Amino acid sequence: MSQPRSLGAGLLNGHLGLVYAFLYVPILVLILLSFNKSGLPTAWGGVSFKWYVSLAHNTAILSAALNTLIVALSATFIACVLGTLLALGVELRRKGNDQGQVVDTLLMAPMIIPDIVLAIALLSFFNLLKAGLGLHSIIISHAVFNIAFVCAVVRTRLKHFDYSILEASIDLGAGWFTTFRRVLLPAIFPGVLAGGLLAFTLSVDEFIIAFFNSGSGSASTTLPMQIYAMIRFGVTPEINALATLVMLVSITALLASQRLNKAPRTHE
Repeated sequence: MSQPRSLGAGLLNGHLGLVYAFLYVPILVLILLSFNKSGLPTAWGGVSFKWYVSLAHNTAILSAALNTLIVALSATFIACVLGTLLALGVELRRKGNDQGQVVDTLLMAPMIIPDIVLAIALLSFFNLLKAGLGLHSIIISHAVFNIAFVCAVVRTRLKHFDYSILEASIDLGAGWFTTFRRVLLPAIFPGVLAGGLLAFTLSVDEFIIAFFNSGSGSASTTLPMQIYAMIRFGVTPEINALATLVMLVSITALLASQRLNKAPRTHE
């Protein structure tokens, strides 16, 4: 019996290794090429940081990075506030409510709708309001996109929250605002921060929605849009270095979000 089991485990491990190789080998190649002194994908010229130094002197990339930072931070703040309030409203009202599945479906809709559909819908909305396009429209669009993700993360935290603490706080004379500020918010803040880090990551990486709702001119060009404009003329070592930095920021924020969103341990 041990031989078939070991054979099956070996096949599964081999399959898992192939999947990981398919997913991560291209990323590792991109990272290595960003340190290639020669700048050629077919010839290794030694390790060098020249392409990262070149990025620091590229005004177009620096301007796009600043725009991305403004959009990501602003959209994350809006999404955290509205997403947290939405999560609280849903979780507090769904007790004894048999329409939970309908509400969950509506909340998940922005996460499963294709980006191109959401981008066109938001563009049509701005045109209907005759609002100009720019960084403000990208911020609003990213906030709309991220609210559902923040809400989902905060709701996960709320499912492990003991609501009897709120009742005790109110019974002791604290108002709703004081209870929220002193009791509820500190308890769910790790979930809010995790949702914010996830929203920040999604906003930094998002391209389609920003592309459709950015308007014209470099004043509203984000980093993914700048990368897209650059790769139309071929992939250069600078793009490899820029993609490596963006990926590093995204992975760091995502890992931090997952760590903060761990469910609190319950003590019997």
